[in-house]
Amino acid sequence: MHTLTANDAKRNFGELLLSAQREPVKISKNSKDAVVVMSIKDYEELEAMKTDYLKHCFELAKQDLAQGNVVDGEDFLNAL
Repeated sequence: MHTLTANDAKRNFGELLLSAQREPVKISKNSKDAVVVMSIKDYEELEAMKTDYLKHCFELAKQDLAQGNVVDGEDFLNAL
C-alpha cells in the first residue's frame, strides 16, 4: 500500500484520487497513520464482505441456539 503524508496528499489531490482508484492509499499525519483512501468499488466490496460475515455469524448463532448451545450471560461475565 502506497503511503503519503497529509501535506503531499493535499498538494497532489488529483494524483491521490487516481492512485486510490488502483489501490488503497494510506495517509499519515505527524508520522502516524491517519486514514486510508480507497475507490468506491473497494469500499463497497469491503462493506459487502462485512455484511456477509455478520450474516454468517448470525446464522451460526441461530444454529447454536436451536441446538441448545447457550451460555448464561452472568456466568460468562463472571468467568472473565
